[in-house]
Amino acid sequence: MSELVTGEAVALELRPAKVPSRALAVLLDLVVAMVAYIGVTIVLVASTSSLDDAAQVALSIASFLLVLVGGPIAVETLSHGRSLGKLAFGLRVVRDDGGPIRFRHALVRGAIGVVEILMTFGVVACIASLVSARGRRLGDVFAGTLVVRERIPAGRTGFVPPPPPWLAGRFAELDLSAVPDGLWLAVRQYLTRMQQLDPRVSLDMAQRLAADLAAGTGAPVPHDLPPAVFLAAVVHERQTREARQAFGASGSPSPVTQPGAPVIPASPSSPPTPPSPATAGSATATVGTQGSGRAAEPQVAREQPADRPATGFAPPA
Repeated sequence: MSELVTGEAVALELRPAKVPSRALAVLLDLVVAMVAYIGVTIVLVASTSSLDDAAQVALSIASFLLVLVGGPIAVETLSHGRSLGKLAFGLRVVRDDGGPIRFRHALVRGAIGVVEILMTFGVVACIASLVSARGRRLGDVFAGTLVVRERIPAGRTGFVPPPPPWLAGRFAELDLSAVPDGLWLAVRQYLTRMQQLDPRVSLDMAQRLAADLAAGTGAPVPHDLPPAVFLAAVVHERQTREARQAFGASGSPSPVTQPGAPVIPASPSSPPTPPSPATAGSATATVGTQGSGRAAEPQVAREQPADRPATGFAPPA
């Protein structure tokens, strides 16, 4: 069983789909596509009966490419890897690192699927899936994708701990394009399993992954952050960028604070109340007290990082 994560990098141990479930999903998709193709063909034949044979052949080829090739590509791109058949059987197409697929992945899968599914009636696709260790057909191999099961027992899922909220936006300028997908998958799986490892082994693994991630981004690991916290923050930044690209979200998500967390206002909300006549004799002492309070405010601001609200993220010691 392969251990993967979803497109949101949350669930662990998603299992690759088996050949029977994939075959049934493809069969359902083909039935829907053939019904649509027959309907389009009937409409074209009725509306182009006055054209010559060459024009009718060109239109039939165009309708074939549009419905049986372009249709599945568009559906997988817009649904992020879940066609009607895959949705019915709880399957989903993801990248090798567990991220959501894009147009280029769906285009390669659809183009090669014409040969290994439509022209060979699925024989080549079945043979390739049986030979592959993770059940991938040729389209998945060339596109760098994998079909996984989304419906798994709830007790077997894990969660990637979020980074502390005060790190939100700190790594917004990092260039993440050169980081390989295999490294992202290793980092996500480590963050999910780090509490189950020996502390020394976990720390050593975090340092090695952080060094590899820093080499891919071209920026060193900050000295004020533990390696595991750095990994969680960079993974969160990548998730934010992918969510912005996939769903058109503007801006970055605001950090979530715990209820009852101390909040230090940046400036007083109301001007100080003048002393009453009864306390006019102690004006000097009051001024001294206010002055000491102003001097203590920068000290409170410096000590705030130690009192930041807990997020459930506990890096290895």
